[in-house]
Amino acid sequence: MKNLLLTTTCMAAVTACTTSEKQATELNPNIVVIYLDDLGYGDVSAYGATQLKTPNMDALANGGVRFTDAHATSATCTPSRFGLLTGVYPWRNKDANILPGTAPLIIDTAQVTIPKMLKKQGYHTGIVGKWHLGLGTGVVDWNGHIAPGPNEMGFDDAYIMAATQDRVPTVYIDNGYVDNLDPNDPIEISYQHNFEGEPTGKDNPELLTMKWHHGHNNSIVNGVPRIGFMKGGEAAKWSDVDMADHFLIKAQEYVRKHKDEPFFLYYAMQQPHVPRTPHPRFVGSTTMGPRGDVIVEADWCIGEFVKTLEEEGLLENTLIVLSSDNGPVINDGYYDDAVEKLGSHTPSGPLRGGKYSLFEAGTRVPFITYWKGKITPQVSDALLCQMDLLASLASLAGTEEKTTDSQDLLPVLLGESAAGREELVLEATSRTALRKGDWLMIPPYKGPAKIKSVNIEIGNSKDFQLYNLKDDLGQQQNLAQEQPEKLEEMIKTYSALRGVEKSKIQPIELK
Repeated sequence: MKNLLLTTTCMAAVTACTTSEKQATELNPNIVVIYLDDLGYGDVSAYGATQLKTPNMDALANGGVRFTDAHATSATCTPSRFGLLTGVYPWRNKDANILPGTAPLIIDTAQVTIPKMLKKQGYHTGIVGKWHLGLGTGVVDWNGHIAPGPNEMGFDDAYIMAATQDRVPTVYIDNGYVDNLDPNDPIEISYQHNFEGEPTGKDNPELLTMKWHHGHNNSIVNGVPRIGFMKGGEAAKWSDVDMADHFLIKAQEYVRKHKDEPFFLYYAMQQPHVPRTPHPRFVGSTTMGPRGDVIVEADWCIGEFVKTLEEEGLLENTLIVLSSDNGPVINDGYYDDAVEKLGSHTPSGPLRGGKYSLFEAGTRVPFITYWKGKITPQVSDALLCQMDLLASLASLAGTEEKTTDSQDLLPVLLGESAAGREELVLEATSRTALRKGDWLMIPPYKGPAKIKSVNIEIGNSKDFQLYNLKDDLGQQQNLAQEQPEKLEEMIKTYSALRGVEKSKIQPIELK
């Protein structure tokens, strides 16, 4: 009898332990956000692309939830990244514009962020890739410790580039220090003046391997003219064609290092942002030139990363979110055959506009959630926004976050509900518009209707614009005059959400 009681007690203890471990695992799944740069709604074959094949993104889309009406908070990069990490509308922050590489950090160090929130729930947090949210307090010594930055925003590990691939400094930063920096060759950076004796794309075209179209004509690195001026740091400068591989390896290393604890990884890829510099093994992999090739390269990287999760036995306990920071742009500053070789491919898919635009293609982007064995494959038409990740991931981690604009849409992300947002204020270069249900309202804005250098309609008009996206996804019929009651309703909602626009509309600066 004594042995039976002991056996029963042990079995109960084992069962309790197993149950406890299971609950802990379910409460703290790993979370990975894969964030591409300038990838359009129509650039993924799961979203209708036929000239491009993206089998690894398709595998996530077809094995999880493929959202058809998900949005970045902005039609440009820095504001979208601000919204994603903070859960706050970028138009609330006057500094959330496209930043130079020398800009100070635009997120207050006391502000809630996804990594800060998850750290409190026991997560290890990491970022690999593009940052572009500013560093330091205004004057950065690139040869010492660079702070505040991602580490002060809640990331335990941060391996980043400061801004974008086309901006100086063209170096990697490892937890606040320039990677591989030779102290005898210090870095100097300026966005106003060149350094004596340093060649530029404007004055030394004979040194270029890539010709600039607009804006990108300052310091030359690896034959590519950049935005901004840089001197020194030769040993630390990155290799453009190896960048995708480099960030992939860092992301894989992070996973392997932290596989035995709950982790959050923000894998911020640089493709297909300019300069488009595919590794030689991807050159010619499409008929569309470098832009097509780097999308295929990015897709391969995603496949290799997911394979790493699988090899480490983590795929069934990892929520993967894949999206893009804004809509597509074809010519964004370099002559790289993107326009000439586009063929029948439509990066914006059935949508109007693109990067910089208040039309749908500015912010409606590929958005996929995947969790093997947890999410039932499906397509969702729910309206949601990347800034909703903060509150939703808080819910997933067993806490609550209601201090931001983020909404808890975890059931929607997991495919358990189709009830998304009721309304959403969208932003593009400080201009805003309203989505509510199937309707989009764009207030009047001065300025050109199209940016000629990038050939994108950006939504400016002297009149109100009102579109029924259910019947007119391509936004060809402005119903503002035909639907005065609906327009009045949209304006009222917009005014309540947006308030009086006190900030001056910023000039559009492509570079």
